[in-house]
Amino acid sequence: MNKRTFLLLIIIAFAFSSCNYFSKYPGFKKTKTGIYYKLLKFGESTDKAKSGDYVTVDIKYKTLDDSTFFEGRRMLQITDFTFAGAIDECFLILSEGEMATFIISANDFFTKTLETTLPAFINESDPMKVDIDVVDIQTEQEYFMEKEAFLHWIEDFGDYEKVILRQYIDQEKFEIKPTESGLYHITMENGNGNKVFVGDTVTVHYEGKFLNGKFFDSTKRRNSAFQFVYGRKWQVIKGMEEAIGRMSEGEKALFIIPSQIGFGETGSSTGIIPPYTSTLFEVELVEVIPGTREKNMDLNKYD
Repeated sequence: MNKRTFLLLIIIAFAFSSCNYFSKYPGFKKTKTGIYYKLLKFGESTDKAKSGDYVTVDIKYKTLDDSTFFEGRRMLQITDFTFAGAIDECFLILSEGEMATFIISANDFFTKTLETTLPAFINESDPMKVDIDVVDIQTEQEYFMEKEAFLHWIEDFGDYEKVILRQYIDQEKFEIKPTESGLYHITMENGNGNKVFVGDTVTVHYEGKFLNGKFFDSTKRRNSAFQFVYGRKWQVIKGMEEAIGRMSEGEKALFIIPSQIGFGETGSSTGIIPPYTSTLFEVELVEVIPGTREKNMDLNKYD
């Protein structure tokens, strides 16, 4: 065998091995850490997010067969990933305006990133898909400068919200007292007594409205209940977490959530909910699937 033929065979062997390497998920590339990804949309900028940057993303979690179990817009700070294949690495791959689908380990995502148990609908060996569309990238300095300027501009809005909220409570003749955080809980229909604990998978229906009754979100209108692992980051706003923690399975309740435990001094990242805005949520706790409760029993702090 001459040298040229030998080199040709090596090239052919490498080509076939490369095809096999990527054939597990056709059309996807693979990172050194084992994340598969496919770019769906290109951005105009080539600058990637870096550790410490703040990114605003439209994000969707799906099973491998494209069944969506979470969808929303989030702003988060990029941190150094602590294990190979972490979802944090996905944000570092994209530039502003780019969108991609990633395939990562579902077990690693839930047990290591969210530090909880896998939901019942995902097996331990299953991968999951994550769609990430990068809306905006800001350096840490840019983020805090913008926040400082914005807060200075709306510094009086907090007092205005309190007046509007008090007027609403008086108008509706609610005689309940708020919790220490400011949450109002009005039970509409009692549940079966089964409470929610950190790590449980909960299924809820909700309708979100402004104090004037105008809708801004509704799982019932979409005919799609919201399921998530209770007590872990990137799930729900603080007020909704407290609300669900006070409910029992089957209960229906109305919650009034002031901005300090709602969408805050900046409003929602989608722009739908303005800064310093109290909101109403009619919530039905449809189902509670117990997680690993042994180490979480003392964390149900909303009883």
